[in-house]
Amino acid sequence: MKTIIEPFRTKVVEAIKFTTRAEREEILKKAGYNLFQIKAEDVMVDFLTDSGTSAMSSEQWAALMRGDESYAGCSSYFRFEQTVQEIFGFPIVIPVHQGRAAERLLFGELVKPGHVVPSNTHFDTTRANIEFLGGEAVDLPCQEAKDSFSDFPFKGNMDIEALRALLRTRGESVPFIMVTVTNNAVGGQPVSIENVQEISQLARQFGKPFFIDAARFSENAYLVKHREPAYGDKSIGYIAREMFSLADGCMMSAKKDGLANMGGFIALKNEELANSVRNKLIITEGFSTYGGLNGRDLETIAVGLREAMDEDYLCYRQAAARYLANGLREAGIPVVVPSGMHAVYIDAKKMLPNIEPSYLPGQRLVCELYIECGLRSCEIGTAMFGRTRADGSQEPARQELVRLALPRRVYGQSHYDYVIEACQLVQERSQSLTGMTIVSEPPLLRHFTAKFAPLNATGESERNPQRVESACR
Repeated sequence: MKTIIEPFRTKVVEAIKFTTRAEREEILKKAGYNLFQIKAEDVMVDFLTDSGTSAMSSEQWAALMRGDESYAGCSSYFRFEQTVQEIFGFPIVIPVHQGRAAERLLFGELVKPGHVVPSNTHFDTTRANIEFLGGEAVDLPCQEAKDSFSDFPFKGNMDIEALRALLRTRGESVPFIMVTVTNNAVGGQPVSIENVQEISQLARQFGKPFFIDAARFSENAYLVKHREPAYGDKSIGYIAREMFSLADGCMMSAKKDGLANMGGFIALKNEELANSVRNKLIITEGFSTYGGLNGRDLETIAVGLREAMDEDYLCYRQAAARYLANGLREAGIPVVVPSGMHAVYIDAKKMLPNIEPSYLPGQRLVCELYIECGLRSCEIGTAMFGRTRADGSQEPARQELVRLALPRRVYGQSHYDYVIEACQLVQERSQSLTGMTIVSEPPLLRHFTAKFAPLNATGESERNPQRVESACR
């Protein structure tokens, strides 16, 4: 069959609140043109993130009722621990409330001021946690990742020669190497097992620990199965174990491929490091067998990790992303190819070529999409990864992308068709759109709470230009 149907039936529904264009314009203005500051009830289709937004299965809801809420040694932890050990292969499993908590705990033990941490590409909280500790987060994406329209199958890979050069010249400052699967910041692109093997070999050669950010491990394994010839006849579980066997540990936000609404973990081989992490965990997260989670959360993650490896589910997941990507391409919207699985990425620089990167084309695009159809999406460009210079101007990011992240088991084909139509309507008036400027921003992770203002036709901010300039400084 050409048509791939959802491998589930809808059992519970949630009503969508419909808003008018005029209402959305006012909502956006009050939110400082920052979609993170909009109430969820005022969003009609929410593609802001795939993190923690999954619809849980009937099996997960059933498991939730088994939750053991004992403070120490709850039975839910041991079911959770066994599942993680079987899938990932690491003997030590430390639960945390979400991925950034795992980053904070692990990095807190390893990163010191002046340290350099290489990765295929650091995402927002990863970079912030490294910088908060005085380290430098260095991105080493493969050369193919720089071309949004290249059909190279593993654009999530790390540049091995760049990594080798870094280790030779600054190796004494590198506390560990990490790789994120899939590579969110470059378009949700997968990492090949061959690339992970090469990273692992360099880590051993230079005596560096090697960690994997496993948030979307099953999606990466599925793309490996279908794009890396040596693994075409292997199961998702086999591919995952093969990859993690090459590392010293992993971190995971279970809000992605754990199909859970909250939770995560650190999994390690090194007992000494694990003990240090546990000691800090007890101070900040909770006892070592619950780590800031309810017992029922541990139960739903244990079920969700296995459901996320089901090939029927993964086939549907890829088909949904491909359907949206192909629909946008047919409508003339420039998207990153080949499409990944957790999101579709629009190249905002190509879609709004009249807006210079320093004037935030991605942020303008997410705002216009919200106004057009109530869609909430996420800018991954200068607003997220750029920096404000001393003179108030913007240092642009490498790419200007808008991510349409697809919550798991939530939306159907008509929602995707609706989004495709809205993108096309925005593109038709793209030449009339002006850029945006930053009114105020925090020192870290600015995209979550910054306030923006659109420029008018003369290139001035619609707010007081002096206020904008002083706020940026």
